Amino acid sequence: MKDETKFKDIATALLRTVEKLRAPEGCPWDREQTHHSLRRCLMEECAELLDAIDNNDHENMREELGDVLLNVYMQCVIADENGSFDIVDVMEELSDKLIRRHPHVFSDAYADHPDKVIALWQEVKKTENKPKPKSVLDKIPVSLSSLLTARELQRKGAEYGFDWEKTEQIVEKIEEELAELKQALQDGNDNEVDDEIGDLLFSVVNLSRFRKRETAEELLRRTNMKFKERFQYIEKELAAQGKSLEEASLEEMDMLWNQAKETK
Repeated sequence: MKDETKFKDIATALLRTVEKLRAPEGCPWDREQTHHSLRRCLMEECAELLDAIDNNDHENMREELGDVLLNVYMQCVIADENGSFDIVDVMEELSDKLIRRHPHVFSDAYADHPDKVIALWQEVKKTENKPKPKSVLDKIPVSLSSLLTARELQRKGAEYGFDWEKTEQIVEKIEEELAELKQALQDGNDNEVDDEIGDLLFSVVNLSRFRKRETAEELLRRTNMKFKERFQYIEKELAAQGKSLEEASLEEMDMLWNQAKETK
């Protein structure tokens, strides 16, 4: 850190700024915010931060990290107003947890590999005397994307041996779900079609998880970007011909799509 004193001064100044925004004479918009109303803002700011990280845009990362930090401060100030907790409580709890869950750094435990660190982390968590959930799946956040939620559900089941033995078994399951989807489409049963599409997606997530490489979320994100780049290529080439998307035929767009595949 460049200057610890400056950090303390800025952190305090930021807290005072947020408190003033929330004060009776402050900003009408900020005053009416609640924990729940800020939820959407936090999701949007996190998404923008992830975009900046993916683009290796450090200048934008700095700005978006600030927006995320503002949400944290705002949440803490609202909680303080309600008598629940304040930002000091949050920082103290985080600091204590980091030290407690890293005994290989702050105590005499030993872990020389990330897998050992994770195992040690889990062992420490068991000693923290938190209320035991009714189900081992209850700790999985419901606000994750559906792809990440599927992965976490599968991963948690796998911790207890509820998992596939080899990749080929999952591929067979995908083929089975695809066959059931085709049958539902043939039968014209929309509800069954919906169910089978969900089952197929769940099985594909299982395959990406089992391979222990990229998450299905990341793989789909890359495919989304690939689609975006290729479709934008179509737009650019059509514009160069003086045409809009509305004026182009499917055959023209298909031809440009295949050109884009060769170049991107």
